[in-house]
Amino acid sequence: MPKDFLRKGLSILLARQTNILSAAFIIMLTIILSQLLGLVRQRLLVSIFGASDTLGVYLASQRLPDFLFQLIIAGALSSSFIPVFSEYLNKGKEKEAHTMASTLLVLCFGIFFVLSLILFIFAPFFLNVLNLGSGFTEKEMILMSDLMRVIIFGQLLFILGTFFSAILQSYNHFFIPGIAAALYNFGIIIGIVVFSSVFGIYSAAIGVVIGAFIFLIVQLPMSKKVGFSFRPSLKNIKEDGVLEVVKLMWPRTISIAVFQFGTIATVTLISFLSSPGRNYVIFDYAQTLAFAPVVLFGQTIAQAAFPVLSREREKLEEFKTTFTTSFNQIAYLIIPVSVIFVVLRVPIIRLFFGAGQFDWNATLLTGKALAILSLSIFAQALIYLVSRGFYAFHDTKTPLIIGSITTVLMLLLNALFILVYHFGIESVAIATSIGAVINLIALLAFLDIKIKGFNRKSLIMPFIKISFASFLSGFALYIPIKLLDQLVFDTTKTINLLFLTGISSFAGLSFYLLLTWLFDVKEASMFIHLFRKVSGWREILGKSEETIDGTRVNP
Repeated sequence: MPKDFLRKGLSILLARQTNILSAAFIIMLTIILSQLLGLVRQRLLVSIFGASDTLGVYLASQRLPDFLFQLIIAGALSSSFIPVFSEYLNKGKEKEAHTMASTLLVLCFGIFFVLSLILFIFAPFFLNVLNLGSGFTEKEMILMSDLMRVIIFGQLLFILGTFFSAILQSYNHFFIPGIAAALYNFGIIIGIVVFSSVFGIYSAAIGVVIGAFIFLIVQLPMSKKVGFSFRPSLKNIKEDGVLEVVKLMWPRTISIAVFQFGTIATVTLISFLSSPGRNYVIFDYAQTLAFAPVVLFGQTIAQAAFPVLSREREKLEEFKTTFTTSFNQIAYLIIPVSVIFVVLRVPIIRLFFGAGQFDWNATLLTGKALAILSLSIFAQALIYLVSRGFYAFHDTKTPLIIGSITTVLMLLLNALFILVYHFGIESVAIATSIGAVINLIALLAFLDIKIKGFNRKSLIMPFIKISFASFLSGFALYIPIKLLDQLVFDTTKTINLLFLTGISSFAGLSFYLLLTWLFDVKEASMFIHLFRKVSGWREILGKSEETIDGTRVNP
């Protein structure tokens, strides 16, 4: 019986996802696994290297290769390749789709290879020009350059894997790409565990190469199964599909470039603080924790809702209903997480990153940064949905303009806080949060104009109720953690800290669920109903549901 259950469960995961709910479920499942492995990776790094300048150098060394990757690959795949490739498939032009994909892969890989080669050769020059190392010593700058050169090899493999992910997602296969992304983190863990005693911090960069290789290899069997055949050639570079991808990708590419520039500029500003590497580790780790629920809830729900919003752009009332429902669902899930992070910030930091090398001062400072960032994670999560509201109307320019303005504002605030007032690393979190909230407000205001007005009551009142219930639930979190910490648990032990955090979180979330039910928040009743049906998850995933391509699937 257990073997049959496992086999049937695996067959469901490996099957083509035909409806929105199943796709969202699979995406969320793999994101959770990826984030857990990511946290293990981060904990390993601090347990071995501590919140040190050396670890900060490694984290900073990833920025330029990641900038190139996001600029050349992510912009093309996220906004243009998948829609164009899917359109070919829907028209029965599978051979042409494969030819177009092969041409784009050769083109993008070639461009990235040339730019990466230049970056590889002149690494110290680019790092100095961008002032990434203005607060680092000469020795640390040399280390940063060498680490970046190793990471570049991993990025070359990662490009190939990312293309296969996009192809499988176009065939509505989400499990294998998600698992492959999770195993990328596992590869880094392997590198750290196996090579850290011999190669030191280089082990993490070696892990990037190992993880990228696993990310690529895991997806090859399923790519072959769906029938994809790679035909390397540039003869079809002027083919309509290739030109259409290039035409659609440029606003999104510029948007990514602005965001990546903001990230690099933030690293530059952090380097003006004393112990820049240590401060960068603190901010990066706080941001890693704060961003986890943003991806889990914001990106997942927005990604699942996007196809529906795209189909409803000619039916404004249906569009408004779908958008408002998704907006409130994200808010219902993300706002209580903000409160948990604010109240339990120190136990959470100790639980995930607590180790002998991660000292108490670093724990407190990371907790402060996490609490400040948590005040804006609702905005960062909802931006995913609001941006896709514009994309549904084929408007990629408005999010670009608003995002660019708020990025500049964030950088100006960072410069003011660090260079003029000489504030600490917490000020970077403050500027980031202010930028995210302003970005969300501006996007919502312009989307409201575009669709000729939301139903204010349906959009705002649930948000106010959810926020108030979350605020009150904070007390249900705070009281048990204070009582249990002092009277019951010895929190110097990890298992006791886990129990303390779990019990407090359960108390707070239970109170939150009760309050939102009493406040007549629709999402509370919906999730209670969903929990009751968890035992029938196979039926939920397979029942008749509106699909990603707009048809309906029968059980």
